[in-house]
Amino acid sequence: MFAKILIANRGEIACRVMRTCRRMAIGTVAVHSTIDAHALHVEQADEAYLIGGPRPAESYLRGDKIIDVARSCGAQAIHPGYGFLSENEDFARAVEAAGLVFIGPTPEAIEKMGLKDRAKALMEKAGVPVVPGYHGEEQDAAFLCSQAKQVGYPLLIKAVAGGGGKGMRLVTKDAEFPAQLEGARREAKSAFGDERVLLERFIEGPHHIEFQVFGDTHGHYVHLFERECSIQRRHQKVLEETPSPFVDDAMRLRMGEAAVAAARSIAYRGAGTIEFIAGADRKFYFMEMNTRLQVEHPVTEMITGEDLVEWQLRVAAGEPLPLTQGEIHSAGHAIEVRLCAENPANQFLPEAGRIGVLDAPRESDDVRLDTGVREGDAVSVFYDPMIAKLVVWGDDRAQAARRMGSALAETSILGVKTNLAFLERVVAHPAFLAGDTDTGFIERHRTELLPPPGEVPVEALIACAVRVFLDERRAHEGEPRSPWSDTSGWRLNRPALRRMEFRLPDGREVAVDAERRGDHAVASIAGRRHEVRIGPADGDRLQIGLDGETYFARVSRLREKLSATTPRGRHEVELVDPFHYEPADALPDARLTALMPGRVVKVMAAEGEKVAMGQALMILEAMKMEHTIVSPRAGVIERVAFRENDLVPADAVLIAFRE
Repeated sequence: MFAKILIANRGEIACRVMRTCRRMAIGTVAVHSTIDAHALHVEQADEAYLIGGPRPAESYLRGDKIIDVARSCGAQAIHPGYGFLSENEDFARAVEAAGLVFIGPTPEAIEKMGLKDRAKALMEKAGVPVVPGYHGEEQDAAFLCSQAKQVGYPLLIKAVAGGGGKGMRLVTKDAEFPAQLEGARREAKSAFGDERVLLERFIEGPHHIEFQVFGDTHGHYVHLFERECSIQRRHQKVLEETPSPFVDDAMRLRMGEAAVAAARSIAYRGAGTIEFIAGADRKFYFMEMNTRLQVEHPVTEMITGEDLVEWQLRVAAGEPLPLTQGEIHSAGHAIEVRLCAENPANQFLPEAGRIGVLDAPRESDDVRLDTGVREGDAVSVFYDPMIAKLVVWGDDRAQAARRMGSALAETSILGVKTNLAFLERVVAHPAFLAGDTDTGFIERHRTELLPPPGEVPVEALIACAVRVFLDERRAHEGEPRSPWSDTSGWRLNRPALRRMEFRLPDGREVAVDAERRGDHAVASIAGRRHEVRIGPADGDRLQIGLDGETYFARVSRLREKLSATTPRGRHEVELVDPFHYEPADALPDARLTALMPGRVVKVMAAEGEKVAMGQALMILEAMKMEHTIVSPRAGVIERVAFRENDLVPADAVLIAFRE
């Protein structure tokens, strides 16, 4: 076994690999960019080395620098994690040429499965069913348009070298094809350096189901069952679970056999994932193979009790697989959700910023948190916006869903917008609980999963007011008694009154007036009076008596921002500073600003040009994704502030309009 390995990655996957290495007494070496100098993966490693600037091309994609570090520090092997160089056959070859072990498949296997068109041809030869479509070399736009008509609509345009939903477009009719092809090519070129695409028939009622496979250097191949990954936004996974509620035993057997046949056909080594698309008719087709460990591997570990990173290390060290197929068993049900810095209400656009509050449930045999950040860390525009993975296990799917709901309720993240409340709605939705989870799940239930800002219930407002009151009281504990530290709200010849004003998500403000009455208070909200009693507090967890009923609330706070989770759900409000002044904008849509830092990919507007509302003006790339900036109004462009390939800071003015 290795004495020391280098982990050529960052964030939660680097921390995850280190966890297994510590248990196996293997030394770990981290590499980092300039902005990751104080990152969690750097802190947890035994050694850490700077390899370049913040952009991946300057650091985490510099295979030559990574190999130099590994050789100079005495590492024997390199674990690539996932993303970055994990599926780069040239890097794998360079690692082996340097006399090091690549903890992953052979360069030849990566190359065979790295291009979707070539992989599909190999799978057809191996007898694995593939999705009908065009997988050829000809890439002329007119030719592809003619092929699209033969495949039929709806269809998917997919980057040949793609993954993670990048370079993928759904086309529903012929008129859309040219623009969607251009967008897919541009995104594929940016993400993978390869603009080639293939065309696939879009499977109706599709389920995204993948099988975890493993191979060793002794000719042994196994699978560790399936994962259902159908709940997605932007073709990227939101929630994964195993076993799949869609797959029955007979289908599982056929898919497992096909997955192992796929791995055997290329003499696969190490951990890999065979991804299938299955239609409502339960026919399944090969989509692609990920020649690496997957983000969602923890759910497989939860049901099998196996450490897949340990398996990777043992196979890379030349050992046979720890178990045969017949010795691999599963028990119970596991669910994983991805907690991301993104705004679900704004098309799930990624968010950048600093994490001010990060509270999570305590880990146990049934609850697991994989993360690469902590409170105070920044979510950077240069990397993926995933903050953490929350994973739970239950005896069955119903229990796992309940545990996930409880675990999410115990989680708070403030400082950046996240998908936390959205995930809570997903796991509580009747369709999810019933197992109706194909890839159209989010769009089909968008109204319930992404509701417009509504009323904040009294329970949440009272909980936020109690948190503010307790914070004020704690702030003055231990201070000398003085009128300035009295938080009772005393007034001459009037009842003791404390007024707090909260701004709701829809911009409205609501006042909570509280009068102290001996051992309780009377709170007035919108003309209604409520009796309030405050029970013992345990950190953010509050016990509150409201009109004779007792409930528990968890209220997190970051300065004026408060997030309250009560039996009525999660609600966020803002404490209004009565002395804060913010001038009104006479023309709020006179300027377009960047919602996050990024790079300008394309400019489609010019100074002096007349534009219509909704017209595309600019394409911005941020956090590995393209975002089209459209005009909020009809008008005339006064100024275009950036050119193609310019880097844009957050909140910068992109385009200004004439009044």
